Amino acid sequence: MDVYRALADETRRVILDELTARDGQTLFEICATLMSRHGVTISRQGISQHLDVLEAAGLVATERRGRTKLHFLTPEPLAEISRRWPTTGRPRP
Repeated sequence: MDVYRALADETRRVILDELTARDGQTLFEICATLMSRHGVTISRQGISQHLDVLEAAGLVATERRGRTKLHFLTPEPLAEISRRWPTTGRPRP
């Protein structure tokens, strides 16, 4: 999965923001946070599909602890994007 395609969706970017704020969340926690903080009204299945896209792109890793599946941000693909376009040394406004 292409990282750029995964990042093209606003809901997936919000999921990454929430994992940046608190890594290692369950699907239930992510759904609750998206609804309460961002007003995202999408089904658990829909969020799960977004997480699958992010995982396929290498942006999210999962870990099972018993019956619980935790989701963790994997920042390396984002760092690679940053390295591809170095700054010109000019200060940004």
